[in-house]
Amino acid sequence: MDRKVTVLLLAALVVSGSMAQAGTVVLPGLGGDLLVNVTSFKERRFLTVVQQQYDFSCGSAAVASLLTYHYDHPVSEQTVFTSMIALADEEKVRRQGFSMLDMKRYLANQGFLADGFRMPLGQLREAVRIPLVVLLDMDGFRHFVVVKGISEGEVLVGDPSRGLKIFTHADFLSRWDGIAFVIRSHLPEGRTMFNREDEWGQVARAPLGDQPTGMSPMDRTVLFSPLGQEW
Repeated sequence: MDRKVTVLLLAALVVSGSMAQAGTVVLPGLGGDLLVNVTSFKERRFLTVVQQQYDFSCGSAAVASLLTYHYDHPVSEQTVFTSMIALADEEKVRRQGFSMLDMKRYLANQGFLADGFRMPLGQLREAVRIPLVVLLDMDGFRHFVVVKGISEGEVLVGDPSRGLKIFTHADFLSRWDGIAFVIRSHLPEGRTMFNREDEWGQVARAPLGDQPTGMSPMDRTVLFSPLGQEW
C-alpha cells in the first residue's frame, strides 16, 4: 500500500503542540508512520481564486480568477494588472482601483465580450447562471469579487483578498450595488464552470443539487441589454 497520502486539512491538525501549516507532516499509522501532505485553511480558500497583490488591485485579480478558473484562459494577476493599468489613469487606479470599463477593455483584447448589467439576484440565479464580477461594499470599502455560484439562500464568491466565502442572500444584497459584470460570449464554458459542487465543498457547503441546466429564453434578453458606459 502506498504510504504517502494526500489530504485536505478540514480541521485544526495539531502536530507537536502547534497547528500544522501547509507542507508535509508525519502521523503514526498501524503499519508505520504516514507521510501526509496537508493544505492550510488559507491555501484551501485560494485554490480557485487569484489573490490580489495590492490593496487597489482587486479588479485585476477578479478578472484573472474569472478567466483562469471559469473560462479555461489561465492568466496571472500581474499580467492582467500590467495590461489594464497601461490603458487607465494610473493615479486614479491607485486611489480608487480599477473600473468595470478597465475590465471590459482588457477582456475585449483577449477576445471576450463583456458588459455591466443591472438585474436582481434572482434573475442571476435563474436565468443568467454564469460566473460574473460584482462590486461589494466591504465595511466601507468598494471591493470586486467573483460570483461563483448562487443557491436558494446563499451566494458563493471568490474574494481576491479573502478567498472563497459564502454570503446569505440578505448579507450579499446589503453589500451589492445591483450591477453584474458579465462575459456575454463563451456561454457554454461559463455555464459549465458555474455553481460547481467542488467549489461549494471547499468551504464545507454544497448547493444541494441547486444547479439549473440549459438556457431559458430570458438569457437572450438579459445578456444583450448592457448598461451605459458610465464606469
